[in-house]
Order: sequence, then structure tokens, then C-alpha cells
Amino acid sequence: MSQLEEMQTYVRIVEAGSITRAADQLNTVKSAVSKRLTDLEKRLGVSLLKRTSRKQTLTDAGRDYYQHCVRILDDIYEVENALSDEKTALSGRIRMAAPISFGLMHLSPALRQFNRDHPDIIFDIEFNDRQQDLVAEGIDLAIRVSNLTDSSLIARKLSTTRLLICGSPDYFVRNGTPKTAEDLLYGHVKLHYSHVSPSWQLKNHQDESLSVNLPAVMTANNGQFLHDAAIEGRGLILSPDFICADAIRTGQLQPVLEHCQLQNEIGVYAVYPQTRFLSQRVRMLIDFLQAYFSRRPHWQCPSQL
Repeated sequence: MSQLEEMQTYVRIVEAGSITRAADQLNTVKSAVSKRLTDLEKRLGVSLLKRTSRKQTLTDAGRDYYQHCVRILDDIYEVENALSDEKTALSGRIRMAAPISFGLMHLSPALRQFNRDHPDIIFDIEFNDRQQDLVAEGIDLAIRVSNLTDSSLIARKLSTTRLLICGSPDYFVRNGTPKTAEDLLYGHVKLHYSHVSPSWQLKNHQDESLSVNLPAVMTANNGQFLHDAAIEGRGLILSPDFICADAIRTGQLQPVLEHCQLQNEIGVYAVYPQTRFLSQRVRMLIDFLQAYFSRRPHWQCPSQL
């Protein structure tokens, strides 16, 4: 049996939920499917499924192998369809990674709209602020809000976001409103986002670079949590405007020291590995996202920010 046939059989076993049902769907006998699985596990040198008389569960290796098999089979299917004269609807699985706050607040409605237009697309999305290894984790496409440094990835810019130092009106009543970067050094505290440097790079009143590392009263790996704490007056945040713009519009947060920031704009990118075949479904999704975010993002409000 070829490796491709092994993959197809294994995917069928996983998605059918049992060897018996997989055999029925493949129009063969249970013993033949069981032998194919045993031979595959022997060839790979790992256990893919834990089997009992009542159920089967995937091992970690089995889950990883399943995800890779699905992606490879989808890609083969799409390549073959692309060579035919027939126009077929977009279909298959897209495994994505996206930061939590941006993903839930702004990416989710875009993906739902794309899915309405292409209902045969299956999204497998991991919302995580950790920067993931796309190749090792089998991810087709990731959204990153950062200044990109990984040269092994291909990037398409979707939008930009501004970084703003913000605090609540109540916080500034108690601690004073800073007018210069140096003012931060006296009586101010921050709410720190753990995935970035603890120091804020600012300009002092002489336009010289100043690295400011305020005492952190809270540290968290989620910007929305820190945003909510800042509204309650717990400290200052350095936040992208896609999180804090609504609170600024309603007066719950107030931006300060915009003129002192060395860098106050970063990109929002769709990235994918150079080594991956870019399927039509992923290419179409990237084009859609670029068009979706090409208008001035609703989180930007120059007249108020």
C-alpha cells in the first residue's frame, strides 16, 4: 500500500470514530483496515491510536499525524482540481493561528464572512499570543501583530495599529498626568504585557532616547485583561489601538505622551512558511483579509486619538 493510501485510510479511521465504521465506509472488511493501521504504526515506529473495546483515542503523535495527513490530502485534491477545466468551489481545511485579542475582536467577523461565502472551508483556529513555529505545528497561516524579524516566513501586510500609552481619568487624578517621558519616573506604575520588553522606548524633552521601565503592578499575557485593569485605574498600559480605541472614545481611557514615543505604529500581517505550498483556499483567504482590512480600520479614529 502506498503512503498516500495509508494516509487516506488513517484519516478515515479517525473521522469515522472506529475501525469498524471506517471499514464500512471504505467498503472493506474490518480485519483489512486494522492490518493497515498496524502496518502504518510499525512503519512510523509510533502508536497513533489507543484502542479499547469501547472507543479509540488519538495519541499526541496520532493527532499530529492526522493534522498533517488532512492538510496533505487537501492540497493534493486542490492541485488536481486546479489542473482540470472544471471550476470548483473552495473547500478543505485551513489551520490558522492568531493572537487572542485581535483574533476575537477583529479577525473573527472577517473569518465568519469568508466562511459564509465559502461554506466548504473548514477552519481550525488556535487563538494564542505565543509566537508559534508554523512549520513544526503544521499551521497554514498565522496573523501576527508585530515588527517581523523571521526571514523564513512570507508576509502580506493587512493593516497597521498604533501603540498608545493610556490610563484612566481616575488614575491621572491620583498620580498626575505625565507631560514628558521623564514625568513617568515619578509615582507612575504600569500593567505589563508579558510578551514584550518591559521597557518603553521614549524620547525625553531633548529628543534623546530614554528607556523607561516602570514598576509593574500586574503582568499578564493578554492585552484585553490589562485594558480592563487600566480602566479600573490600576496603572498605565502600552496598548495597541485595536484594543483600547473604544475606551478612549468613551472617555474610560486617556492617551498620553504620543509625541514622546519612538515607535507608535506596528503592522498586522498574514504570514506563512516559504516551504509550504500555498493552496488556493489559503491564497484566497489572504486576498480576502487584505481587502477586508484595506479600508481605514474602524479602531483608528484620528480625530479623537
